[in-house]
Amino acid sequence: MANTAGVDAAAPTERVVARLRPHARALFWPSLILIATCGAVGYFVGQVSEVWESVLLYAGAAAVVLLLFLLPLAFWLSKRYTVTTRRIILRHGFFIRVRQELLHSRGYDVSVKKNLLQSAFRSGDVRINAGLESPIVLQDVPRADLVQSALHDLMENSRNVIATRRQQEESAVADETTVWGSR
Repeated sequence: MANTAGVDAAAPTERVVARLRPHARALFWPSLILIATCGAVGYFVGQVSEVWESVLLYAGAAAVVLLLFLLPLAFWLSKRYTVTTRRIILRHGFFIRVRQELLHSRGYDVSVKKNLLQSAFRSGDVRINAGLESPIVLQDVPRADLVQSALHDLMENSRNVIATRRQQEESAVADETTVWGSR
């Protein structure tokens, strides 16, 4: 059956390989502050006798939870990295959303940078240099070495697919025969 839709039947579909966020270690101190705030409110609520003191206690606790737990959580949740078989998609931003895409077929250099704390948790900053003015950085991703290895494999597979397509296109053009000067 002929392919009338104009879509290449041999083209593989894009699949999600990994969805990443920065390491959850970033939420340690905000979580500790949430637990301490809840404990402090539970302790001091029985100590106050006036209504305005209770209101002030709850309002202060709500402000601490909002500023020191919910905002860091929201910023952590707003940063996402998606690796597919065709590209890398970076999304970040809370009030202003930014989305970047980098195709594996363009080719790039991948390196991992780790500090002492990141080494202890097997995370790191994955730097992707695609020839742009500044490299793209996947900040503090878990299992950074595995991410680097997967990106190398995906880039190599993408180059092989493109080389195969070019070879097929060149052979299709070479098979066409033209008759010159026939009457």
